[in-house]
Amino acid sequence: MPAINPVTVMTRVLPRKWHEQAVVDFERLSEHAAAFQGHDVGFCCLGTTRAKAGADGFVRVDRDYVAQAAELARAGGCKHFVLQSSQGANAQSSFLYLRVKGEVENLVQAVGFDRCTILRPAVLLCKRQESRPMEWVTRQFLGAVARVFPTAYSVPVETVARAMVACVLQPGEEKVKVLENKAIHELGKAVPQQGT
Repeated sequence: MPAINPVTVMTRVLPRKWHEQAVVDFERLSEHAAAFQGHDVGFCCLGTTRAKAGADGFVRVDRDYVAQAAELARAGGCKHFVLQSSQGANAQSSFLYLRVKGEVENLVQAVGFDRCTILRPAVLLCKRQESRPMEWVTRQFLGAVARVFPTAYSVPVETVARAMVACVLQPGEEKVKVLENKAIHELGKAVPQQGT
């Protein structure tokens, strides 16, 4: 498997040392354009919730920040942009979450990358630091359902991450490729788990 180097993680805080890290202020992202220079591939998993940020904050983070990051990445030389979106994303949806995800997909595609891959995972199965009681109940239920129908309603975040890497390592002719949940599961198997 080819190596991917260098890797730069852009974040608001330094969670732990991992490759190169650039702490950026997403409210003034254009001031951090240098951090976006010199990368062939960009991965974007940026997002929040309406409950955490309010409706306006959700739109700002999930659409505006992502679109601006994509523009800076393209200006910095990025050729392939990989965006984590959501199952059901649709710019015409009456539901804010799905509409914003659809709008950002359109905005990222319009940036003009050589290749753009959009992943639309279902409910993400992960352990979170903050408490979200209803999400916890949903994850427990979907975790049980996933044992019977593994690709229908949910996907572990590790599988999404492996699928994102796999789509970059595999040659592709399509300018834009959209991967729905089942395809994410399949592609996630193409990259071995760490330690195996």
